[in-house]
Amino acid sequence: MMKAIPAPAAIELRDRETTAMPMASLSRWTMSYFAAALAFLFAAEAFAIAGVGYPATSLGDPATLVLVHLVAVGWLSIAMAGALLQFVPVLVSRPLAFPQLALPGLIALVTGLLLLCAGFATLAGWHDGPLGLLPLAAASLLTGFALLGLMLAATLLSVRPVTLFASFVLAGLACLAATALSGSAFAAILSGCGGWLLDFAILPDGVPFHALLGLGGWLGLIAFGVSYRLFVMFLMAPDSPARRVRSVLLSAGLGLGMAFAALVAAFVGFEPGAGWVAAALAALVAASALYGRDILALYRARRRKALEINMLASIPAYASLGIGIVLLSIAVAAGAAESIVAALVFLLAFGWLGGFTLAHLVKIVSFMTWLETYAPRLGRGPAPRVGDLVAMPRTGWWFGLYFGGVMLGTIALCVGTASGFRWAVLPCLMGTAGIAGELVRVRRLSEINANARPPAHERPWLLTARIG
Repeated sequence: MMKAIPAPAAIELRDRETTAMPMASLSRWTMSYFAAALAFLFAAEAFAIAGVGYPATSLGDPATLVLVHLVAVGWLSIAMAGALLQFVPVLVSRPLAFPQLALPGLIALVTGLLLLCAGFATLAGWHDGPLGLLPLAAASLLTGFALLGLMLAATLLSVRPVTLFASFVLAGLACLAATALSGSAFAAILSGCGGWLLDFAILPDGVPFHALLGLGGWLGLIAFGVSYRLFVMFLMAPDSPARRVRSVLLSAGLGLGMAFAALVAAFVGFEPGAGWVAAALAALVAASALYGRDILALYRARRRKALEINMLASIPAYASLGIGIVLLSIAVAAGAAESIVAALVFLLAFGWLGGFTLAHLVKIVSFMTWLETYAPRLGRGPAPRVGDLVAMPRTGWWFGLYFGGVMLGTIALCVGTASGFRWAVLPCLMGTAGIAGELVRVRRLSEINANARPPAHERPWLLTARIG
């Protein structure tokens, strides 16, 4: 169970791992964001198993839109938001600006997504609700993302000059703004309130660029930038050379800039073709290759030789990124069948972004729990290591189940079998449930011997961080 370490070693561990994250920097609501995100992931996986959305229906069907937004907004975006509330202050060594906006932001995002799904359900004929829910949902989501952007941007810009890694997050936030605003325009059209927008080529021509800016910019680019800093801290590795990191930002910025230009072109009546998508993807392939080179260098230069579960589980996530982004760019350029493109997008969304997020939720939750519980007690007796809060190898088996389902789901989508896809998502759901259960056990200190746990009134709460 727990392997206690003597006080001097514990203090050294604190100096190495927690210098960048003092107790004052703990985000009170990050755990609540993670809980909401996992709930939406469960819902998306359950809907997929039930046969809701693609491939049982078309990609443009309202049922598919429910599934897509549960994953992109509910799972990935809310999880990213929660992680950024914790780690943006670490990037700039400043407290989070306007922390009181974190809870209203979460409420606005959850409310907006529920209203959005209700609006899509109306379009699908599931119930007779008003289509006016769609612009209302867009307003709520815009409010939530605006509050998030205000907190993060104000924190990042409080340090001058703006650091390189802060630039990744700021660029990602710009992509989020473009994604949210274009999504609001789509919602207005679908609700019948944006008739004047029908004169332009927004739907369906703008949808691929809306998705590129969301998945590739807001989620992917920020995952690149933040992971540079986290991996240095968690692997005890030297920083990557700034010129190499900057080349990743510039390559990704080129691709995302093309996606933004194409989106604007669609809004002014020009119809961007598949060539624009292929060109943007090609630049993102280059950025991913450069990023992969740097991450591999960090792995090789690490001083912590034994890889923890978040690093081990990241390996199939990175494999999904490498395979998915390269093949997707080729598929789009070659005009491949819809099923192939959908399979590769699934691989990137669930294998890369979803798998990477799940892997690092385990580390983030265990690290924050350790900071809450044991950092204030260092020097007053033995303390566990951060890794002792996580049950291994059981957690690894849950990840194996999840990634196995992703692989099977990708294959099922490629061959176009709806029933096969439904069965493939089942192990994803089981793996997700297992990982979520392990996160609850981490918060409850279940892997620590009872006599080494703090008194009940000093233990961490499940959904919020104990601060002050």
